[in-house]
Amino acid sequence: AATKRKRDAAAPRPKKRAKEAPSGPGTDAKPAPEEYSIPPPVSQGKWKNKERVLIFSSRGINFRTRHLMQDLRTLMPHSKADTKMDRKDQLFVINEVCEMKNCNKCIFFEAKKKQDLYMWLSNTPQGPSAKFLVQNVHTLAEMKMTGNCLRGSRPLLSFDPTFDKEPHYALLKELFIQIFSTPQYHPKSQPFVDHVFTFIIADERIWFRNYQIIEEDASLVEIGPRFVLNLIKIFQGSFGGPTLYENPHYRSPNM
Repeated sequence: AATKRKRDAAAPRPKKRAKEAPSGPGTDAKPAPEEYSIPPPVSQGKWKNKERVLIFSSRGINFRTRHLMQDLRTLMPHSKADTKMDRKDQLFVINEVCEMKNCNKCIFFEAKKKQDLYMWLSNTPQGPSAKFLVQNVHTLAEMKMTGNCLRGSRPLLSFDPTFDKEPHYALLKELFIQIFSTPQYHPKSQPFVDHVFTFIIADERIWFRNYQIIEEDASLVEIGPRFVLNLIKIFQGSFGGPTLYENPHYRSPNM
């Protein structure tokens, strides 16, 4: 009797058939619910513009320069960071650092005498490159402006009309576009445009501002940071080479 019970328990039971819905002229089949498909985000395109910018500095910079570097890295999702470079190293070493970091553009801050700040913008390793004296630096945390933008969003770039009138300014405009514009469909970028970088020429200097775009009333609210670039020289190579342009209005801060 015990063996019979075990056999009966082990035997599989026949499955019950599901009740079929009655079909006929009197029964109306219910329509299937509509499926709503969510459209894919804008950022699902192909990333073609592989611009990568290395942002770092030499040793001896102050806290304001360090915060300015951090602000630029926050506003530029296609940027990379590196350790500070020793003062004894030649500037040509930066080309090798960019190659190791897989970067083809560079923003390098060079501090001298712990008070003068210089900025290099370079297209590595072929060139050209430009050297500026950085003045009137104000960081994001220092200004506490009411403007705000999404982290990783892409900016618009607005240039003064003077950039199209002088050949050296036209060269700088192309360098600014390639360095500061976030590539479309970049993995770390957001598919939104909610702020604008402005480059204004006044008093023989380039003034940088960052504004939030308010869509409701088509106005601008400043976010920060802000700084002024005083052009010194434009070189044919990367961090050196023949001089393409020298600013006659530049005066050294140590004179």
